[in-house]
Amino acid sequence: MIGDIVETKRCQLKDPMDLFHSGQVVKICAPMVRYSKLAFRTLVRKYSCDLCYTPMIVAADFVRSAKARDSEFTTNKGLHLSCGEAVSGFPVIQRGIHEDLKRTVDLCQKAEATGVSWITVHGRSVEERHQPVHYDAIKIIKQSMSIPIVANGDIKTLKDAENVHHLTGADGIMVARGLLANPAMFAGYEETPLKCIQDWVDIALEHGTPFTCFHHHLMYMMERITSKQEKKVFNVLSSTSAVLDYLNDHYGV
Repeated sequence: MIGDIVETKRCQLKDPMDLFHSGQVVKICAPMVRYSKLAFRTLVRKYSCDLCYTPMIVAADFVRSAKARDSEFTTNKGLHLSCGEAVSGFPVIQRGIHEDLKRTVDLCQKAEATGVSWITVHGRSVEERHQPVHYDAIKIIKQSMSIPIVANGDIKTLKDAENVHHLTGADGIMVARGLLANPAMFAGYEETPLKCIQDWVDIALEHGTPFTCFHHHLMYMMERITSKQEKKVFNVLSSTSAVLDYLNDHYGV
């Protein structure tokens, strides 16, 4: 089995379904290999993200390797299991749509019949990479279902999230790369604020985040606020101390 763990923003919620019953669009951080670690999930929850997924977990590796367990299952209170297949009583992610939309709707309805909690739909087929997202297809799926539907695909700002909600009627919005580039996106920031960068430094150091992960996240976060020349310097820094000195000298962080 391959799956992820869902963490709630508010640990007092015993069931993340409570969020879908709140009347608000649920804002979700997608599962991202190498990037959805506890430190980053902690950061985005400070900036209005309701639910976070851990990286994808391969059950066989998780059972065999203590390193895999320590790396991929570092978490806190407020958990729910998400499986990459239809399992009664758990949410399921539908990774994409089929060219024949009827087949996708049929699959989603079968998953609903097994008792899954909600379904996330990425609005592209497996073959599509950079083509426009089929939000109309997500809307049709939403209209065909009784359980919550989460929309995913090319959402980079809070305004995008609001537009997709209105286009599809989705109960939740899931974002991946948009949050890597701007972890404060769901809080309405157009680009990563310096306060968020400072929060990332504090959280990452507190959690003992490995340098490569620490540095890569900063490269994503600072993409929109650094010049090409600054990127050439910052992206080749090779130690935590060098990064901290750079941030302090150039941004007062």
